[in-house]
Amino acid sequence: MSEKYFETIKCEDFEVFNLEYHKKRVSNTIGLNFDLGSYIYPPTNDLYRCKVIYDQNEILDVQYYLYKKRDIKSFKIVYDDTIVYDKKYLNRGNIDKLFLQKENCDDIIIIKNGLLTDTSIANIAIYYQNRWITPKKPLLYGTTRARLIESKKIFEEDITVQMLKDVKQLALLNAMVNFDKLKEFKLY
Repeated sequence: MSEKYFETIKCEDFEVFNLEYHKKRVSNTIGLNFDLGSYIYPPTNDLYRCKVIYDQNEILDVQYYLYKKRDIKSFKIVYDDTIVYDKKYLNRGNIDKLFLQKENCDDIIIIKNGLLTDTSIANIAIYYQNRWITPKKPLLYGTTRARLIESKKIFEEDITVQMLKDVKQLALLNAMVNFDKLKEFKLY
């Protein structure tokens, strides 16, 4: 049985967002170019999280979920030097296992080999020394992250736990929230 992957794609008002970046990641994941746009037909003009599931050979399923943004204000810092999530695998068991450590927090921030990587659902950026930086080695190279680096809105840098604890501004980056600056947040 072949490995399964997925893309999370934002759809609203029948528009499909940032499709070229998603196509590029699919191509990098399996070495094939799927015309993702020909598979995505949002059912209404509402805001949807479109989940495209695929394997090495084909698109397996396209699902639509009405999107409601999670309210994230607290993070549990968790450590795992062995975690690998270099492709957007459908099986997120290793991340789900870490997420169980969140205790009373809304989400987790994963530290690998002493450096910041990602949250359970998003890449992350911090405002540090007058610019937005994002980890050089995230668990997953996200599409929004790629777009923001390309446009020079964020910059790659190794981020230590101490740097994270010193900042006053943090942002989550993913296909659904784009660049979501958190007004307030707590780290545990």
